[in-house]
Amino acid sequence: MTPVELSRTVLRAVRRAVDDGELDVAVPGRTSVTPPGPGGCGDYATNVALQLARPAGQPPLRVAEILRERLVRTDGISDVVVTGPGFLNISLRGTETALVREILLCGHRYGHADRPTGRLVQLHAPHEVRAVVVMDAVARVLRSQGALVRTSCAGRPEAEWADILGVDIDAYGTPDAPAPLDVNVRPVPAAPADPTPLGRDAARWALLHPALHDRPRITADHLVQRESNPLFRVRYAHARTRALTRNAADLGFHAEPGDTDLRPQGLPGLPGADAAVQPTAVPETAVQDTHDTTALRHALADHPRILQAAAVDHAPDRLARHLVTVADAALPFLAAVLPHGAEKPSAAHRARLALAEAAGAVLAGGLSLLGIDAPEHL
Repeated sequence: MTPVELSRTVLRAVRRAVDDGELDVAVPGRTSVTPPGPGGCGDYATNVALQLARPAGQPPLRVAEILRERLVRTDGISDVVVTGPGFLNISLRGTETALVREILLCGHRYGHADRPTGRLVQLHAPHEVRAVVVMDAVARVLRSQGALVRTSCAGRPEAEWADILGVDIDAYGTPDAPAPLDVNVRPVPAAPADPTPLGRDAARWALLHPALHDRPRITADHLVQRESNPLFRVRYAHARTRALTRNAADLGFHAEPGDTDLRPQGLPGLPGADAAVQPTAVPETAVQDTHDTTALRHALADHPRILQAAAVDHAPDRLARHLVTVADAALPFLAAVLPHGAEKPSAAHRARLALAEAAGAVLAGGLSLLGIDAPEHL
C-alpha cells in the first residue's frame, strides 16, 4: 500500500464514521500520511483526527479512537496505535515485500499512470535555456502521469539546446490565431551563464535541481565525482545497484523480495540454536549486520506521490531532490547486500538484493524523466 493509497484508506474510514453517525463532519478532500515523528511508531502517521476534532466537537483522542477502530479492520493494515494528542500511527502488513514486488514489476515506470487521462496540457516557454530545459522535463513528468503535452518556445531554439541538452520542442513562435500563447514556464534564468559546456547530464541537473525561483549555479562542481555533488551520489547509487546484480549473479543468487533481516540459525544463544552444534567461528556480519531499511522504504513508497506533485506544480526540482533522498537512504544499505567473508547467500541476501534493485529502478526512472543518463558503471 503506497502513501497515496493509504491516504485514501484513511479518508474512507472517515466516510464510514460519518455514515455510521459517530462523526458529524465534512469529509476532507485529502489528507496526508507521513513517516512517524518522534514518539511515533509503525510505517506511517496521520494527524487527521486533530484536524477533524474541532469541527466534530469531540476531543482529538476520541476522534482518533473512532478512526482507529475502522482502520485496524482494513486489509493490508496490521496495527494502528494512537499516540500524543491524537496521532494515528499505522503499521502495514507485508509492506516491504509488496512494495519491492510492485517496483520490480513496474520497473522504470513505477509511479506512472496506467493509461492516458485525456488531459491536454500546452506548455509555452520564453527563449531562454533554463526555461526550455525545465519545460522539457515538466513535459516528461506530465506524460508519465497520463497527460498529452504539447511544448512551444517563443523563439527558435538554439541548435545546442537540442544537440547537447537533449531538448525536444514541438513548435516555436507565438501565433496570433486562434489565440496568443501565454508563457507558463518561467523559472529564474540561467543567463548570463552558459550551461552547455557542462554536457547534457550535468547541465540539465544544474538547471533542474534548484527550485524554479532560485538562480542555478552553473559551475564545474556538478562534474566532480565527490560525495558533495548530489548528482554524483544519485548516479553512483544507481551504478552500485547494477554492480550488485552482476556480483550476485557471479555468486549464484538472484533477487527475491522478502525479509531483509539476517536471522542466522544454529548460533549459540539464539532461538532455534542446536545445542549440540557449536560453530567454532561465526562471521561477525552474520549477527551484527541488521541495517534499518525504513528510510529507504519510505522514500521508495513516496515516489508516486512525488511524481504526481511534480506534474501538478510543474516542478521537476521536487523530483530531483527526491532522487537525492532515495540515493542517500540507499547508499549505506548497499554495503550490506552481498554476503561477507564466510557467509553463504541466504533468503535475506536475496531480499536485500531485491530492495537494492528496486532503489535502482526508481533512480533510473527518475533520472530518465529529468533527461539524465543512469549509468551501469561509474
